[in-house]
Amino acid sequence: MSERRWYVIHTYSGYENKVKANLEKRIASMNMEDKIFNIVIPEEDEIEIKDGKKKITKRRIFPGYILVEMILTDESWYVVRNTPGVTGFVGGGNKPIPLTEEEVEEILKRARGETPRFRLDVAPGEKVRVISGPFQNFSGVVEEVNAEKAKLRVMISMFGRETPIELDYAQVEKI
Repeated sequence: MSERRWYVIHTYSGYENKVKANLEKRIASMNMEDKIFNIVIPEEDEIEIKDGKKKITKRRIFPGYILVEMILTDESWYVVRNTPGVTGFVGGGNKPIPLTEEEVEEILKRARGETPRFRLDVAPGEKVRVISGPFQNFSGVVEEVNAEKAKLRVMISMFGRETPIELDYAQVEKI
C-alpha cells in the first residue's frame, strides 16, 4: 500500500474553490475518503497599507493550483484527474510527482499566516510620512523598497542633513 503524499493539481485560474467543492463531492460519492484526505487552496494574508490604514486580504499563493493529500492509486488518480475543472496533475507524463516534505511545510506555513505578506504602493523617489516610531511626523523620500522584508529606506531631513532610516511598511504612509 502506498503512503499519503501531497500532490499538486492544476485547475483553471479563478476556479479553485469550485474545483475543491467538486472534488469533495466526488470523494464522498465514490467512497474515496480512505485514499484522498486533504484539499488545500494555498492562500496567505496580505497586509495592505493604504491611507495609513491596515487592510488584510487573502491572496492565492499559486493561482490555478490546488494541493491534494492522497494515496496515489489508479482509482484515486482517476477520481481527481476527472473532476470538472481539473486540467491535470503537476509532474512528468502520466505519473504525478509528490511534493517533498519541505515544500509542503513551506507552503502550509505561508497558508497558516505565519509569515504575512505586506503590500505598500510606493516606489523609490516618492514621498512618505512616518506615522509611528521615533521618527513620527517626519517626511522623507523613499530610497529603496525591500518587499521581501516589508521594509523601506527613507531619506529624512534631520538637523539640516539628509539621514537614511530603515522603516517597516506599517510605519509610513504615502503622501
